[in-house]
Amino acid sequence: MSQSERKSERHATTNVAACTCANLRKAARVVTQRYEAALQPTGLKATQFTVLATLTKRGDLPLTHLADALVLDRTTLTRNLKPLAGQGLITIENERDQRVRRIKLTAKGSKAFKAALPHWEKVQSKIVAGLGHKRWSGFLDDLAATIAEARST
Repeated sequence: MSQSERKSERHATTNVAACTCANLRKAARVVTQRYEAALQPTGLKATQFTVLATLTKRGDLPLTHLADALVLDRTTLTRNLKPLAGQGLITIENERDQRVRRIKLTAKGSKAFKAALPHWEKVQSKIVAGLGHKRWSGFLDDLAATIAEARST
């Protein structure tokens, strides 16, 4: 292998190490593990908590709007909603147009969200404190910009 080929290979390896996708996924996995551990006593997964939080904030939503808010495809969201519906935390109802399904938070779901909230807040506050509020705020801005950029391409 020539010196220029080795240099090109090292450059490619360096670029892979800086891969946005790989690094975001690593960060997401470790952060998810922290939230999952904190939420374990509630019986909710981090993804389920996020669904309940979104419905708490936005109210009942058509499945497509909920999928968009969570940046999930409808098939994945539908699969993630089944356990929540099975536990009676949400309902999935057809609207007049049978193609539209509306996701509703039940009273039991609202109670489960409120019970899980202190567990979530504990981890959330630790992460924010660890990063510092200014850095965390900038991080959220960077993530929003990353999502917007990825969606536009």
